[in-house]
Amino acid sequence: MFLGSFCRHDFHIDATHAKIELVTPQEPTEPSPPLSSGTVSDVPAPFGPVTEMHPPEAPAAVIAPGEPGVDPSVEPSDDPHRDRPRSTIAEWTITVLLLLFLTTTLVQAYVIPTGSMEDTLLIGDHLLVDKLAFAPPGPISKYVLPYTDVKRGDIIVFRYPVDISQTFVKRCIGVAGDSIRLINKQVYLNGVRLDEPYTYHKSDYIDSYRDNFPGEPNVSVDRRASDMLLNHVINGEVVVPPNTYFAMGDNRDSSLDSRYWGFVPRENIIGKPLVIYWSYDAPTEDLNTSSISLDHIRDLATNFFSKTRWRRSFMLIHGYPIK
Repeated sequence: MFLGSFCRHDFHIDATHAKIELVTPQEPTEPSPPLSSGTVSDVPAPFGPVTEMHPPEAPAAVIAPGEPGVDPSVEPSDDPHRDRPRSTIAEWTITVLLLLFLTTTLVQAYVIPTGSMEDTLLIGDHLLVDKLAFAPPGPISKYVLPYTDVKRGDIIVFRYPVDISQTFVKRCIGVAGDSIRLINKQVYLNGVRLDEPYTYHKSDYIDSYRDNFPGEPNVSVDRRASDMLLNHVINGEVVVPPNTYFAMGDNRDSSLDSRYWGFVPRENIIGKPLVIYWSYDAPTEDLNTSSISLDHIRDLATNFFSKTRWRRSFMLIHGYPIK
């Protein structure tokens, strides 16, 4: 669309950063705002690599003749803290392994670097994403874990179909079998005009393709979008095929979404955002990179308190039910 676009901070401490490449639309008759990809980037990991530690080797004991295995120079000790270094290392090892397991399996951190989901998600919002909710259920786990299907109105984090190394965040508008069309910016789902209080329009300008969809593209679109327009349009409406979703950004006038690159495959779904744990007013160029720049570090050092959006801290993120 930190799935606007997203940057990612892995609690499993896998901080791969990929710069988002957008499909840049050509200028329409009247200039429109540039599209925002809705990608999410991994937040750079704050810690260095975990190095393995070993307790120091004990010095060789001097064995007295005639007493095998006994060192007469060493007094017996009942000190309960004697093995503390070894037990401390074991405790930390278990803690790190559990943390890595939980963050890899359950949640992952991202940051939003672009504005395609404004005003629901803002540039600089740091999110925790639930990776379990939309995971494919197993034969036993489906009875004990809270798996759910993706529903209309859910905010979803997914691998960008054009380049799966990038992560996007958008809102699911249509599921398999749904018919979708836009008329003058208004979305019609299965023939019914949607009430969408979450949408944000920056301009009153009506674009012939973006705002009256599907139609003849007036911009460059991905081949997947071309296939969608060629093979999945019936009676002037896009029909969502099985095991896919139609996703759009809430910032409809500036969102690189399914209108430009087609459907989201089910296997590309990563999860859904749970909570904004921190929000910081920073420009896209500081967030949409593979590392923390010196300018961003200086900005944090001098403006942390004034540019942190405190009201958004620990804000829960909810979808909006679309009937």
